Amino acid sequence: MHIRYAEFVNRKDSGWQLAQRLKSYANRPDVLVLGLPRGGVPVAYEVAKVLNAPLDVCIVRKLGVPEQEELAMGAIATGGVRLLNYDLINMLGISDRAIEAVTARELAELKRRDHAYRGDRPHPDLRNKTVILVDDGVATGFTMRAAITLLRRSKPARLIVAVPVGSPQVCDILKQQADDVVCLLEPEMVRSIGLWYENFAQVSDEDVHKLLILGEKEPQYSRV
Repeated sequence: MHIRYAEFVNRKDSGWQLAQRLKSYANRPDVLVLGLPRGGVPVAYEVAKVLNAPLDVCIVRKLGVPEQEELAMGAIATGGVRLLNYDLINMLGISDRAIEAVTARELAELKRRDHAYRGDRPHPDLRNKTVILVDDGVATGFTMRAAITLLRRSKPARLIVAVPVGSPQVCDILKQQADDVVCLLEPEMVRSIGLWYENFAQVSDEDVHKLLILGEKEPQYSRV
């Protein structure tokens, strides 16, 4: 029997709930919210809106196992960042040639998305910023770890990972790399992130682009 473990109505709902745990970062000019496309961007948009912070993206790509693409054998980010799950690769006997082929394909998609979402806009300056990195959930954590590795190169003052759902084991690993991890639900058995949402509809490039334009609006910081 198929069991759904839904706790969130949709990504908008999970983003609003996540923002309630992050309110200490509201109305601060040093805060920047970054979403992982595609699914993390609607969540990040709600967080940025509640916190009155600017929104941008951090583009990473999962490296799926050949013929089992939902199963991550690693992840890549811009600037040559690549993390591999060697335990899984060795267990499944995945060849170096297959890994390089998947990497090349996902690198091309990463570049396409960067141009589609950002166009000619420069990447944000993260130096001395408090960066809140948001996704709609973490299963293996490889894409989030790749994002953290990439962002650390830009020397932010603090790097906070914020997700609605993730396994305790993965969150513990992320806590070793980020300055803080905020996770609303840490079930022992995550299975698929979509199980925790009543509506887990696919997010399109157009959806991401529209949310980024809305999130570009200049924050109105409180004078209090």
